[in-house]
Amino acid sequence: MKLKLALAGLMIALAPTLAHAEGDAAKGEKVYKKCKSCHTVKKEKNKVGPHLVGVFGRAAGSVEGFKYSKALKAKAAEIGNWNETNLDEWLANPKKFLGGRSKMTFKLKKEQQRADVIAYLKSLAK
Repeated sequence: MKLKLALAGLMIALAPTLAHAEGDAAKGEKVYKKCKSCHTVKKEKNKVGPHLVGVFGRAAGSVEGFKYSKALKAKAAEIGNWNETNLDEWLANPKKFLGGRSKMTFKLKKEQQRADVIAYLKSLAK
């Protein structure tokens, strides 16, 4: 009985870290409008931020011709390829995610909006 209670408690404690909000690409496209002054998803052309064409699955800090912050360059290998988890952390708070200065000062605080934007970016990769 004690083991069952301990396992149940562990499952409850871990549940928030195991679950990601399910994203809606159509809603994400609307939320993305906040991002498009600095980023584009239509063509491989950098703006204030790097283009996001093929960002999902792309190696962090790898867009040719874009000058990344020192903090992002230093953490790029650790980040690896952009995926749902690290994009969510990045969008929530870029500076905290990098542990240093980021060129991106915008934060997308609402979990559902981040999930929607990620779903949108992911849909473009198809």
